[in-house]
Amino acid sequence: MWKEENNRLYKKFEFKDFSEAFGFMTRVALEAEKADHHPLWTNVYNQVEIWLSTHDAGNVVTEKDRTLAKKIDGLV
Repeated sequence: MWKEENNRLYKKFEFKDFSEAFGFMTRVALEAEKADHHPLWTNVYNQVEIWLSTHDAGNVVTEKDRTLAKKIDGLV
């Protein structure tokens, strides 16, 4: 479940291994590029953490973030 904290949506994802995590990141990157809305994220081995906020709106959570979060959940 996404958490809204510090004017960002946040979620941590865990996968079986690095390859699965990287594959997920690739799918997210393609969706983010289509939406022209790019996440702040980290990856360490099988874990991916994502933070979403809309820079153009003053770094707060907007509908753009919620829409991308739903798309990301569909990629798992």
